[in-house]
Amino acid sequence: MFEPGEKVVCVNGDFPPLVRRIYRRLPLKDEVYTVRECSLGRLKSGGGDAGISYRVLLVELVNGPDPYMNPLQAEELGFRSDRFAPVIGAENEAEAEFAEAGNPSY
Repeated sequence: MFEPGEKVVCVNGDFPPLVRRIYRRLPLKDEVYTVRECSLGRLKSGGGDAGISYRVLLVELVNGPDPYMNPLQAEELGFRSDRFAPVIGAENEAEAEFAEAGNPSY
């Protein structure tokens, strides 16, 4: 899955009306973002069987807690990982080559 600091591009910026109401900020298709955190999360907000997916938090977009969770356990609203693809470009390739050469990552 994605790692903190990794650059990703939004490949699916279509959101239903409910999501547009409960999120402060949403990613835009073809925009590049930086992964802040990636963890297991619920597949959808609201009642019913929510399922499990990878939840991605982005440096550039901060949202409030999930209003459908217990307020004492509510996590920040994140995005499904399948809405993003890794950015393959000079910056990420240079970092990978630097790490492979035995240099620490900063």
